[in-house]
Amino acid sequence: MATDQPINVAAHLPRMARAQPDAPAVILQHGLDRYTQLSFKDLDVESNLLAAGLAQHDIGFGTRTVLMVKPSLEFFALTFALLKAGAVPVLIDPGLGLVHLKRCIADAEPQAFIGISKAQAARVILGWGSKSIRTRVTVGSRWFWGGTGYATVKKAGLAAPQFKLPEVKPDDPAAILFTSGSTGPPKGAVYTHSIFAAQVEALRQLYDITPGERDLATFPLFALFGPALGMTAIVPDMDASRPARAKPERLVAAIQKWNATNMFGSPALLDRLSRYGEMYALKLPSLKRVLSAGAPVEPVILERMQKLLAPGVEVFTPYGATEALPVASIGSAEVLNDTRHATARGAGICVGRVHGVDLRIIRIFDEPIAHWSDDLILPAGEVGEITVRGPVVTQSYFKRPEQTAASKIADGSGRFWHRMGDVGSLDSQGRLWMCGRKSHRVQTRAGLLFSVPCEAIFNQHAQVFRTALVGVGQALAQTPVLCVELVEGSRTKREQLTRELLELGAQHAHTRAIRNVLFHSGFPVDIRHNAKISREKLSLWAAKRVRSEN
Repeated sequence: MATDQPINVAAHLPRMARAQPDAPAVILQHGLDRYTQLSFKDLDVESNLLAAGLAQHDIGFGTRTVLMVKPSLEFFALTFALLKAGAVPVLIDPGLGLVHLKRCIADAEPQAFIGISKAQAARVILGWGSKSIRTRVTVGSRWFWGGTGYATVKKAGLAAPQFKLPEVKPDDPAAILFTSGSTGPPKGAVYTHSIFAAQVEALRQLYDITPGERDLATFPLFALFGPALGMTAIVPDMDASRPARAKPERLVAAIQKWNATNMFGSPALLDRLSRYGEMYALKLPSLKRVLSAGAPVEPVILERMQKLLAPGVEVFTPYGATEALPVASIGSAEVLNDTRHATARGAGICVGRVHGVDLRIIRIFDEPIAHWSDDLILPAGEVGEITVRGPVVTQSYFKRPEQTAASKIADGSGRFWHRMGDVGSLDSQGRLWMCGRKSHRVQTRAGLLFSVPCEAIFNQHAQVFRTALVGVGQALAQTPVLCVELVEGSRTKREQLTRELLELGAQHAHTRAIRNVLFHSGFPVDIRHNAKISREKLSLWAAKRVRSEN
């Protein structure tokens, strides 16, 4: 990270406001063709007023503050205000469900809660944070919960002395971001100011992002990077917690109206958009790059997306997690021209070359590893657990010592290696190949089966939309079961499909042991990206079906 870059990520906003004051920082889409916007100068002024006003209401340096506001102009202003004030925003995906939300808030022990009316009502009725929350700010109508309104906070900021960014240290907490909970209970990853600053710089360098670009931001947390990078954040009219249901005509309208140069979308959203684009032979020539994360993007989706883009423009798939992002990246040209063929043979999914972090593949353990040793490292080509260390890697979960111990390895210098929870290998070119989640490996008497290499074999069947390998039974003696979701409208008889799938599996050494096939009407997926298959839920479903058939 360049030494002249600010430590507090919010300091990027006033810099951009000076450089391009009248350029839109945020554009919000309403329906198909209505938009509201806020310039960089106005967003900077608004967030300053709010930061000063929040301080007058006991939300200042170090105050953990739950923020539950829908993607809106207020969402951006409040987030930058909290960061400017040195407060610690607690960001939890509302799609996690009521049980997880209550537990996440209890974990974070917030002193303040900023939310829309619906969130405030839920907080009171369901008892969220009742033992710790002392300050409440409502965006919208205030009813029976009391507290302060958005306009009142802003008015207090007008009466306060001119706001100045407080000094922060690199390791001061900047935010608590909860994981999606797709592979276990959600955990609050502690982001420091230096991590945020390193991420902004890493994204800028990795994708050559320059001020003045315009980003179609379909995921609220990633959208916040836009103004920090000098990009306009164009927020489409969609339910961010259900990207697979986004209306593609609205996405296209926003891209074309504002000549978006960048786009971030989950694989499920790109699938929907690319199908729509193919149907109407659309072109999106303004886009310079497309980014997608949350799960691997199937080559067929990459092919469809490429048809919408100008020659030479690629879809990039950064690899990482809430705890460490970005770790690696690959472009669609390399996938379609090279790595897809090895993936189809069961080599795993190539997620590209490592950027800005140290990465090692270590032997697979389920137990915590207290201290790092080079003896853990596996040779190139062998599949093991992916571990990373670097400036974008979080060091702990908030007040979750057991989970921290399970995911972090002390390196002897006061820093930690993060265990990604994924298994994979490095090839001779230094590229990372991901083979699935460690917890999704199937441990049979004959050896280990990894989800991604096995599923790739069966996904080639023309009637298959996607598959998921799960294990039934006790560890080390599990029965591998292939769960299958068919393409929409498939009319082939299940008995015939089962025979054809087993014939496919018999052609490869690593899939010959898979003899159980179950058909599922629609896999459960994660809330955040609608892309990660919940194999834990499928495993329970499969176990019941296998037992009933035996």
